[in-house]
Amino acid sequence: AAWVMTFLDTVDGKLARTTMTYSNWGNIYDHGIDLIHPPFWYWAMFVGLQGADDGPSQTLLAGSLAMILAGYVLNRLEEGEFIRRFGFHIHVWQPIDSFMREITARRNPNMLIFMGAVLVGQPGWGFVAVAAWTLICLIFHGGRLVQAMAGKSRPVSWLEG
Repeated sequence: AAWVMTFLDTVDGKLARTTMTYSNWGNIYDHGIDLIHPPFWYWAMFVGLQGADDGPSQTLLAGSLAMILAGYVLNRLEEGEFIRRFGFHIHVWQPIDSFMREITARRNPNMLIFMGAVLVGQPGWGFVAVAAWTLICLIFHGGRLVQAMAGKSRPVSWLEG
């Protein structure tokens, strides 16, 4: 069910935007839901992992949930700060940033990590791996933001040159 929801959510907004068949409200609603729903999804995954006899401790799972939720919010704040300071999205600054956009800790890559662990019978460790990947991505984007702010010249998107 999670993969079906992921697929449909990815397709509907992109289809509407490429065919120009969306309203301003529809665009705001689609992006708003995309911003709001991930923390609830991760909380539901956490709840589903409660009471498992094997895998990580409940303390590690709770810490992982905290890391995922905090990382999600902080990563969005990093992205927003980059846009505020430089007027374009961090993921189009340099080629490494565009590549990172494809694999950064968001719903689809995190689902892939989690489902890989589910397939080998270790969903709890998959959840911990998502938390670790979230932390890695948070550090990466924070470093890129600091690097952009410390630069002598104003950053420009590699797609413009």
